[in-house]
Amino acid sequence: MINFQNYEFSVLRYVHDTLTGEFVNVGVVIYCEKEKWISAQCRNTYARVSAVFPNLNSSHFRKMMKFVQSEFSRANDSLNTELQFSDIKSLQTLLHRVLPKDDSSLQWAPISAGLSMDLDSELTLLFERYVSHYDIKAGRDRRTEQDMWKDFKKTLESFSLTEEFQPKKIAVKDDEIEFLHSWKNGIWHCIEPISFDLSDSDYFKDKAHRWLGQLSSIQDSADKFKVYLLVSPPTESELQPAFNKALSILRKIPVESEIYLENDAPRLAEEIQKKMDIHNQSMH
Repeated sequence: MINFQNYEFSVLRYVHDTLTGEFVNVGVVIYCEKEKWISAQCRNTYARVSAVFPNLNSSHFRKMMKFVQSEFSRANDSLNTELQFSDIKSLQTLLHRVLPKDDSSLQWAPISAGLSMDLDSELTLLFERYVSHYDIKAGRDRRTEQDMWKDFKKTLESFSLTEEFQPKKIAVKDDEIEFLHSWKNGIWHCIEPISFDLSDSDYFKDKAHRWLGQLSSIQDSADKFKVYLLVSPPTESELQPAFNKALSILRKIPVESEIYLENDAPRLAEEIQKKMDIHNQSMH
């Protein structure tokens, strides 16, 4: 006779902005009361999360994931040995012992239940279903924002720029974005490379909406600024429709901005040189 076990589980969500409530699933916890057994599996990579939230603090995120996983491992070791766990009747109690219910970036999804004859395997299946399903599959190296800026910098070297780029934080009371490549000419001009060399069309809207939301959030900053988005398209032709939709979303950004495809990088470099030259002449 097959021995099925009742279990409860919850998905761990990373909520980047508690005001908008946007989140990405980052872990799963499974609990079997009968077996006095609990286990968690959390992300050990951050590519999916940073694809959605470009300004993710990756070091802090990794530490949070290690903390959650280690805490549930410790809880499992203690379930059969400590009297303090004798009154636990549900997963809810254990979840909030590790991560109390508050406004932090890690939040628990509503608890669900199931049956399994192999709880370890069930945890793996739940993780694949709710967390890793949308991960970029291993394959060729994708073009990153760092790659884009490295090449654009080479393009700029053919022009006689009169000013240096510098980091600049554009901030409002409750939010900020740091642009790494900026210069001031009456207003701040900020260049931001965005790579859409992705493998899954689901990422396109996520990434475009993230930038729309971030730039909308700082539109009332006391610093006057303009953003130049240098955009890299996908390599696979079948992803072009998703890319076109992403561009349409970026065009809704409510701050002064221009979008340049990476093929137009020389034109953007020329535009930068003209603006710098005009500013330099006005200073004399």
